[in-house]
Amino acid sequence: MKESKEGTRERGPKSSSASSLPLILDVQDFKGDFSFDALFGNLVNDLLPSFLEEEVDSADGHGNIIGIDGLVNGHIRAPSDAAKLSQLLTAPLFPEVDSLLSLFKGACKELVDLRKQIDGRLNNLKKEVSAQDAKHRKTLTEIEKGVDGLFDSFARLDARISSVGQTAAKIGDHLQSADAQRETASQTIELIKYLMEFNGSPGDLMELSALFSDDSRVAEAASIAQKLRSFAEEDIGRQGIVGGTAVGNATAGRGLEVAVANLQDYCNELENRLLSRFDAASQRRDLSTMSECAKILSQFNRGTSAMQHYVATRPMFIDVEVMNADTRSVLGDQGSQPSPSNIARGLSSLYKEITDTVRKEAATITAVFPAPNEVMAILVQRVLEQRVTGILDKILVKPSLMNPPPVQDGGLLLYLRMLAVAYERTQELAKDLRAVGCGDLDVEGLTESLFSTYKDEYAEHEQASLKQLYQAKMDELRAESQQVSESSGTIGRSKGASISSSQQQISVTVVTEFVRWNEEAISRCTLFSSQPAMLAANVKAVFTCLLDQVSKYISEGLERARDGLSEAAALRERFVLGTSVSRRVAAAAASAAEAAAAAGESSFKSFMVAVQRCGSSVAIVQQYFANSISRLLLPVDGAHAGSCEEMSTAMSKAETAAYKGLQQCIETVMAEVERLLSSEQKSTDYRSPDDGIAPDHRPTNACTRVVAYLSRVLESAFTALEGLNKQAFLTELGNRLHKQLLSHWQKFTFNPSGGLRLKRDITEYGDFVRSFNAPSVDEKFELLGIMANVFIVAPESLSTLFEGTPSIRKDAQRFIQLREDYKSAKLATRLSSLWPSLS
Repeated sequence: MKESKEGTRERGPKSSSASSLPLILDVQDFKGDFSFDALFGNLVNDLLPSFLEEEVDSADGHGNIIGIDGLVNGHIRAPSDAAKLSQLLTAPLFPEVDSLLSLFKGACKELVDLRKQIDGRLNNLKKEVSAQDAKHRKTLTEIEKGVDGLFDSFARLDARISSVGQTAAKIGDHLQSADAQRETASQTIELIKYLMEFNGSPGDLMELSALFSDDSRVAEAASIAQKLRSFAEEDIGRQGIVGGTAVGNATAGRGLEVAVANLQDYCNELENRLLSRFDAASQRRDLSTMSECAKILSQFNRGTSAMQHYVATRPMFIDVEVMNADTRSVLGDQGSQPSPSNIARGLSSLYKEITDTVRKEAATITAVFPAPNEVMAILVQRVLEQRVTGILDKILVKPSLMNPPPVQDGGLLLYLRMLAVAYERTQELAKDLRAVGCGDLDVEGLTESLFSTYKDEYAEHEQASLKQLYQAKMDELRAESQQVSESSGTIGRSKGASISSSQQQISVTVVTEFVRWNEEAISRCTLFSSQPAMLAANVKAVFTCLLDQVSKYISEGLERARDGLSEAAALRERFVLGTSVSRRVAAAAASAAEAAAAAGESSFKSFMVAVQRCGSSVAIVQQYFANSISRLLLPVDGAHAGSCEEMSTAMSKAETAAYKGLQQCIETVMAEVERLLSSEQKSTDYRSPDDGIAPDHRPTNACTRVVAYLSRVLESAFTALEGLNKQAFLTELGNRLHKQLLSHWQKFTFNPSGGLRLKRDITEYGDFVRSFNAPSVDEKFELLGIMANVFIVAPESLSTLFEGTPSIRKDAQRFIQLREDYKSAKLATRLSSLWPSLS
């Protein structure tokens, strides 16, 4: 529904107001989503309010309805307004209903007509569409039939084309085969003609065609000669296989044999002629002629003769001056002693020159030969087998194991070092030659084969070298020790020093040198042993040499240190005197005993130093095994465990010597303690007179001397021993000291003041042994302090003294017997009644 514009026709009733617009209905308003509800809603909501407003405006001439406003506001503004309002209220609400009804009826009729018209048009369109669709389907059917026929035509055409092509291909094959057969027949005829020329008299090559003597057609002649020889040899072979007995066959066989012989002679003569031409071109550096000759010669034995001839004529293989220069560059001037460093430099220089020469030859070979890789393989093989082997034979002369060269001249070690240097440098040469190019030649395997004879006996030479080095080192150390002994032995003995002080002592530096030898030997084992099993076997053998050397060296060192302890013990025994001697003799013996004690103390310290160095040496070997040897043995089952067991066995001898020496050390210390107690302890130390003087609470002189001696001499033991060894040694020494003191105090009689002095001595001894960190020893000295109370308490208190510690009553009874009042106080009777189990 639209508003009318100027020039449009009016279809509805007009309003009384000139400004109101007529209602215009158009066919387009009923297209699409048409709804009568929407149409009527628009009429009521849009048109009727405008009609109402126009009537109100015409009634009072205002733009709004005052009456309604007044009524809405709840006031009537004037009587005139009220009259107007009453008129409006009594007037009909829709005065235009009749006109609208007629309008609606006309519109409805018109709409019905329009719908009939549209339905008619739709039926016509449907009929037209149906007719066009039927026509279109008929056309498509005809087109499909035409396409199917076209496809059939194409299929027949394709089959025809395929048939014609196959026929043409067969005809072409037949023509090609016929042409090949014709060509073969033609060539065969030509070959037969040439073969008849060679089938003359044996050795007669004078009547041959010009082809076989023309230098410009050498390649063609060589090719034909090879074909003729192959043909003749195959025919002879067939005749031999068939085993024909006919006369004709025999004649044919003999004739071909003549041809074969003549062909062979011709080929040999032609090959020699080509080689001569090849040599002449090689001297002129005419690469094109060399290449041409090489291609022709490749028809003779695949060119092997040309390849070998070229390699054999290289100056490095035939020039004597080159070989002498190799020797001078590696070994130096004649008569000079070669060294591994000089050999290494010489081989590096020589191998670099060889590599450069091979590289230059590779450029020529690539430009000349059809198969350069095969020539390079021959060249490199010749270099290794002739030039390299020649120089190795001169520098690697195997020494005799029965009569090895002396160490002063380098010994076996010099040979091994030179072998290692030569092997490393030759391996580097093999890698460089591989980089230059050597065809299919296994240059690494060939290099290994050059050293096979040396590697077979390597392990024996390595072990013999280690033994030779060890023996030389021991001889050197013995010579040094002997010089020291001769220069200072008399002075030392005059002062009472131990003879062992001038003897060779264990040196960690020497053991480190053993390990350094072994490390060098292990590096060579790694170099020469490619397989894990072989490497493990060689490493184990070399490491066993180190174990034997270290075990023997430290065992002998400990035995020498023990000899010093034994000599000191012999000196002590020599100056033990009886009781009935003069004072002068006793004084001389005491002086000699002091000298023997000094020798014992010196031997003790020397042995402790030996033990300390022994432990350090073993630690060095164990660390070396863990860091270097284990990783080489672990890949092979049982190798690592076997070496560990051998190491334990090798060190057991040294442990035995150390144990015996430590026992002797304890004997030495206890002998000196006994001497000090006997000489310094006075009978009045523990039985002071009751003269009213205050008792002396200081330790006795003997106790002070003993503790001072122990502190001095055991300082080296505290430093040398570690762990369980230290604890066991000090525990044994503390027990021996405890036993020695008990035995010593049994010689004295004690009064109460002497008991206090004894208690002070025991405290001093206990404080010292506490540094041993031995709980069992500390407990024994604590019990000694308790037992010393038997000299201090009154007789009647003895029974209650050991109530808390009944285990020491037996030792306490022995102490009680040393009381000064033991007999006067009748302590034996009293104790037997109190402790009947001890009576």
